[in-house]
Amino acid sequence: MKLKTKFKQTSLGSIPEDWESIAFSELCDITRGASPRPIHDWFADSGIPWIKIADATRSDSRFIDSTKQHIRSEGRLMSVVVHPGDLILSNSATPGIPKFVNIEACIHDGWLLLRKFNKLDKKFAYYLLINERPNIVQFGSGSIFTNLKTEILKNHTICLPPLPTQHRIAEILSSLDDKIELNRKMNKTLESIAQATFKEWFVGFRFPGYEKVKMVESEMGKIPEGWGVGTLKDEFVIVMGQSPKGSSYNEVGDGIIFFQGSTDFGDRFPTVRLFTTEPKRIAEKFDVLISVRAPVGDINVALDKCCIGRGVAAVHSDRKSYALYKMRSLVEHLRRFNAEGTVFGSVNKTSLENIITIMPGKEVINTFEKCVNEIDKEITTVPVIFLVIQAVPTIGYF
Repeated sequence: MKLKTKFKQTSLGSIPEDWESIAFSELCDITRGASPRPIHDWFADSGIPWIKIADATRSDSRFIDSTKQHIRSEGRLMSVVVHPGDLILSNSATPGIPKFVNIEACIHDGWLLLRKFNKLDKKFAYYLLINERPNIVQFGSGSIFTNLKTEILKNHTICLPPLPTQHRIAEILSSLDDKIELNRKMNKTLESIAQATFKEWFVGFRFPGYEKVKMVESEMGKIPEGWGVGTLKDEFVIVMGQSPKGSSYNEVGDGIIFFQGSTDFGDRFPTVRLFTTEPKRIAEKFDVLISVRAPVGDINVALDKCCIGRGVAAVHSDRKSYALYKMRSLVEHLRRFNAEGTVFGSVNKTSLENIITIMPGKEVINTFEKCVNEIDKEITTVPVIFLVIQAVPTIGYF
């Protein structure tokens, strides 16, 4: 692209003379979502998808294709309906995350809806919001988690290039994101293969050489000879999270990465949004992370050493892949704890450690680890690539 040679002074500093300094309120309509009340009375097994912040943070994708919860269809009259192609922005819990909606759904007041774009390419707006997120979030309020008022985004001023430049920027970045989406789908396939292998070997008992192994009785039914029955604490070290002081939280990278609960969880790896300078409990790199407070049973993997809050437990093992797929095989068992607790489901350390499970022979575990760990290494590369692309200061150089 041709470099700009003439600049002008604005309230934001020096910018190319064909760019403009303009507030978001002049570029699109911004409305806030809404909820039928009380919301828990509206949840249903089917109906209209209900987009929560966790539906955005559990995936690095640009798109929201599905939700974990639905509300009754008539609830749409008391909420805000979004349609495929709409651009939304989180304004609470984990504020400043833009997402394109690929489904018809409803959004609560933790979301802003952007429509009727004027002088602003919608795809460019998505990347612009990612780039501007730190500048927008700093004006939010809240003692622990930052919340954004609608006026903060409306009044936020940005440097806007001409539409042809916006189109080119969006085209380049979309192309990169398309490659990431393709890799993500490939990773889903790899992950399915790994989980299917675990099920074949450790649930169906059809591991390499199984034909030569005698089946014997156990308290959990017939199992291969040499295997046993034990509890999770017999196989893994389980660390329950403990939240640091709220005053130690920050979003600027001071201290160590901090994950509070399932809101931070993604498809496989959690989203980094908070740090703490006073960590209490630590999960090591590639430890399995489990949500232990509503909802119980979500599973992620720590991409790096991190602090875990009271909504998370870490499962540590030298056999990382085996630990991951073993815990994923127990998800339905873990979900049962959602019925416990006075208000919200939860599971304590004793209950988690004492889950009874079949304990395979070490030789089979080691063979599985050697085989599947190579798949897991391939899967790990995608979020790293994504973070590198996000870090490129694209907007300011076109």
